Amino acid sequence: MLRHAKSSWGNDSLADRDRPLAERGHHDARRMDDYLRANELRPDLVLCSPARRTRETLELVAGAVAGAETTIEAALYGAEAPEILAVLHTIEPAHGCVMIIGHNPGLEDLVMDLAGDGDPTAMDQLRTKFPTAALAVLDLGETGWPQLAPGSGYLARLVLPRHLH
Repeated sequence: MLRHAKSSWGNDSLADRDRPLAERGHHDARRMDDYLRANELRPDLVLCSPARRTRETLELVAGAVAGAETTIEAALYGAEAPEILAVLHTIEPAHGCVMIIGHNPGLEDLVMDLAGDGDPTAMDQLRTKFPTAALAVLDLGETGWPQLAPGSGYLARLVLPRHLH
């Protein structure tokens, strides 16, 4: 689960879904691309909200997700945790590693719901905040997409852009 990078609030006339990334957002998303590549975290499916800031985040992590099937998923815009989970339930079993690029509070709530357990440091950070451009890596074990339910995952890591150099 990748939360979109920091968006700009510089133009009050823009609708929420049309807000672009801020300069910091561009920087943080590029850092996350470097991290994903260096750690060989390569999804085979990427589902991205249609909001401009999520699509720009996707563009900036394109090197890390090269070769993945990518879908702009309308249901992810403004989605709450149950709605995101419903999208995950529709994923074909052939997809082993999936990345969702979306928004809070839905992503944070879903990660908390799915991560019945996890790395203690990552769980503490997640309880505090799931900041922009943060990446939550969940290990779902043998759980199939249609069977995902609260507590069925393990939060393997939570990566924050400010901790990347």
